[in-house]
Amino acid sequence: MRRCAAGSAIEILQEKWVLHIVHALLAGPKGFNELGREVGGCNPTTLAHRLARLEGVGVIHREVLADESANAGLPRCSYELTESGHELEMVIAAIREWAIAHLEPGAD
Repeated sequence: MRRCAAGSAIEILQEKWVLHIVHALLAGPKGFNELGREVGGCNPTTLAHRLARLEGVGVIHREVLADESANAGLPRCSYELTESGHELEMVIAAIREWAIAHLEPGAD
């Protein structure tokens, strides 16, 4: 039996913090710590897992900026949306508009 394409997308997008991460990256590339601060409330381990998942499905691109940093020898990286990641902006906007119209009238 073939999987539903929409179901596959929802499976990824429904994971906690994923939409927050995508929304934060719509403003442009960010480092791990900056992204963690902007998303807020997401622990570093979960953030790393979500970023790896999004990279694995081609939503984000990770660029290693330096071999080592002050972060205990961990590489310094920058994360940015790929073309397909940027296309999610329309999806997020549509979900937001639907929610305003049907779930939370008066919200913005």
